[in-house]
Amino acid sequence: MPVIQANGINLYYKIQGSKEKELLLLIAGFDSDSSTWAAMMQLLVQQYRVLRFDNRGMGQSEAPNTPYSIKQMATDAAALLDYLSIERVHIAGHSMGGQIAQELALAHPEKIQSLILLSSWAKGDEKFNSLIKLFGDLTDKIEGKLYQRVLLPWLFTDAFYSTPRAMVQLIYLIENYPFPPTPHGLYYQTQAILGSDTSDRLTNIHCPTLVIVGKEDLLTPVRFSEQLAQGIPKAELTILEQGGHAFIVESADSVAKVMLDFLAKHNSHTQEF
Repeated sequence: MPVIQANGINLYYKIQGSKEKELLLLIAGFDSDSSTWAAMMQLLVQQYRVLRFDNRGMGQSEAPNTPYSIKQMATDAAALLDYLSIERVHIAGHSMGGQIAQELALAHPEKIQSLILLSSWAKGDEKFNSLIKLFGDLTDKIEGKLYQRVLLPWLFTDAFYSTPRAMVQLIYLIENYPFPPTPHGLYYQTQAILGSDTSDRLTNIHCPTLVIVGKEDLLTPVRFSEQLAQGIPKAELTILEQGGHAFIVESADSVAKVMLDFLAKHNSHTQEF
């Protein structure tokens, strides 16, 4: 199991794909670890060497019982890149992972070859913040497996819910997942989300950027992605007609194709480490 000491914690990571290919770093969102990208990995590794890791508080990474911040989690990611001697990388972040990716791009522009922000935002509105606060307040109020099921309606579309087999498989995976998050890890991630705001710094992101969102995203609606794309110089915006907040799971092939089309325009040189 590849685990390193990064920024004061044990950080789990995984690399797949040929060393000859350019590197793509994937950053997961709230209540998610590196496995959240599994449905699109087969497509991505055909074109890129893919690096995934578990954010602090999730999966096989350490979950310190102290407050987290988005900037801190971006520093975790930067420490991983330094450990692997990676100088330039494409980055894709989903949801909270998009917040982390923004901070990483702002703090280390020299490392970022291109940036993809999926179902993300710069600053939440009152409704969004109220919901994230509720997610945090519930972490120690209800049992872990039930907590996961409470989140599902915010993540998936009506079409997904009308496919019983898909829901049964998803619930089975949730109930049998070997690395469930801790209540305090979930809580501190919600607080990190609420404490982050890049809205007045988006103009400082100058790398090629793609913003992607599903039209049916209930949690981070299209307007959040429109604000990101308007704030980041020359950013591209893609709105998928079919897709909710968890479209990297539900519509993995469609999302991967959009990502790969964008990345193909911004390849430069082979990463080696």
